[in-house]
Amino acid sequence: MPDLAHAFKGVMRTPLIWKGGLSKHLILKNLEMKKFEIKGTARQALGKKDTKALRAQDLVPCVLYGGEAPVHFFAPESDFRKIIYTPKVYQAELNIDGKVYDAFMQELQFHPVTDKLLHIDFLQLSDKKAVKIDLPVRLEGYAKGIQQGGRLKANLRTLKVKGVFKNLPDEIVIDVTELAISESIRVSDIKAEGFEIMNKKSVPVATVVVTRAARAAMDAPATQGKK
Repeated sequence: MPDLAHAFKGVMRTPLIWKGGLSKHLILKNLEMKKFEIKGTARQALGKKDTKALRAQDLVPCVLYGGEAPVHFFAPESDFRKIIYTPKVYQAELNIDGKVYDAFMQELQFHPVTDKLLHIDFLQLSDKKAVKIDLPVRLEGYAKGIQQGGRLKANLRTLKVKGVFKNLPDEIVIDVTELAISESIRVSDIKAEGFEIMNKKSVPVATVVVTRAARAAMDAPATQGKK
């Protein structure tokens, strides 16, 4: 198949949105999460020679964990190109010789020099088993602190979370509109429901830092007062 061999299917999911201000609450809204289909072929031989032969044909060796036994398979490298170079989280529908599994990509291996995709580990999804995954953080809004001369700094691009996959949002969206200069939104400010954020609670996710220009403007009245 050409560049993308996935059939994208909509699954209703909700991102977390942190609204700034004193209330510090989350607002949930529906979002369609992209689900991609990969057609794979079960591996009959698992040796290094066979693995090398697959890669020479631009096929990626993969392993699906989480079931009764690991499932070894391979799929065309081109099928993964549009989903591995993005921070977004996708749910995978693996069709391996006609048998379908719901999963997500747990670990990817790349060649250290060429950056060629070498291997993917998938984890089979379950409504009973919690998974650990990194969710992207997106900052939204124009912070008050920027208007005061500060600069918005994103300290964390992702947050590590733990929960049943169906309860996980696509991303954590933080509204920084009410964030003043020198203020931060910390992990403890994000009230997650249905899953756990595993990062240290005191870590700042976003901060409006004081720039040199802003500090000079703040110091100017004090300097003038001494004259």
